[in-house]
Amino acid sequence: MKFREMITDRGTMIFCGKSAPNNEELITQVRKNEEVFHTAAVGSGFVNIKGRAKKGDIKNAAIFCAAFSKDWKKNKKDVIVHRFKGKDICKKAGMKIGTFGVDKIKKIKIKKEEIQRFLKEWEE
Repeated sequence: MKFREMITDRGTMIFCGKSAPNNEELITQVRKNEEVFHTAAVGSGFVNIKGRAKKGDIKNAAIFCAAFSKDWKKNKKDVIVHRFKGKDICKKAGMKIGTFGVDKIKKIKIKKEEIQRFLKEWEE
């Protein structure tokens, strides 16, 4: 299953999972020092910046994550996104498909207006 893909203005490739099985596939290809994102609320694709993040990539990836989340679709308000490294992701026995444990989380608040602007550009 193909991921959602975005290439930033600086040429960085960013992937976003579309479903629980797709998230499993996405996480298997994440390298230990790559940046990964998921909303604080359940129901979003994992987002992965491939390689080293360049200026602006962190914010772009967090907005990408928020824009396709259930939190955004349901509430249409600001969304909290968690940021972490690939090395901080774990899969414990008994976890559902598409679910992972994460250590060392940083939080990013994505404003409603940022998501709306992103989605408008995405549709063009």
